[in-house]
Amino acid sequence: MKQITERQKEVLTFISEFTEENAYPPTVREIGDHFQISLRAVQDHIAALQKKGFLSQSQKRSRSIKVLSDVREKEPQLFVGRVPLLGTVAAGKPLLCEENLDGYVNLTEPFVRPGKSYFALRVRGTSMINAGILEGDLAIVEQSNTAVDGQIIVAVIDDAITLKRYYKEATRVRLQPENPDFQAIYCQDVRIVGILSNIVRTY
Repeated sequence: MKQITERQKEVLTFISEFTEENAYPPTVREIGDHFQISLRAVQDHIAALQKKGFLSQSQKRSRSIKVLSDVREKEPQLFVGRVPLLGTVAAGKPLLCEENLDGYVNLTEPFVRPGKSYFALRVRGTSMINAGILEGDLAIVEQSNTAVDGQIIVAVIDDAITLKRYYKEATRVRLQPENPDFQAIYCQDVRIVGILSNIVRTY
C-alpha cells in the first residue's frame, strides 16, 4: 500500500471519525466544509486515497465513501481481569466456590496479566507488616499449588486461609510471618493455593 500525504491522512481520519460518530460516512460537501477547501480539492483527495487503496466510493450513491484502511494510531487496550474476592473459607468446599466469595474486583495490568488466574483477599491482622502488607490491604494472588522458598503464599490450614512466607525444611514446612510478635507455623504438609502477586491499598 502506497504512502499518503499528511493532508490525505487528515482527510482519511476525518472520514473515519465522522463515520464512527454518525454511523454513515460524510458527503464530499461535508468534507469540504470541514477543511474549508473546494469540492474539487476533496474529490482529488478521495481519488488519490482510492488509488492508494485506503478508500472506496460508489459514484452512483450519496454517502458511499468507505474506509478500507484506518491510519489512526489505536490506543493499546488495557487488559482488565475480573478477579474473585475470597471471603471466609467454608469447611470442605472448593476454595473459589460461590459460598466462599465476597464478590469480584476488576483489576488492570500490572496487577493482573492475561493468561493467568487470580483471586483476591482482604488482609486481616498484622502478621506480615514487615513485608509491607497491612491490615485492610487487598492481596492479589496468582493461583498456584506450588511455591519456592521465600515466596509469600496463601495456604489453607484447617479450613482457614493464611498469608505467610514459605520455607521447605527437611521434614516439614515453615510458614513464616513478617512480624516478630507472631510465631512461625510448622506443618508436615500444606495446601498451597496461590502466590502473592500484588498488593492494592486504598487510603
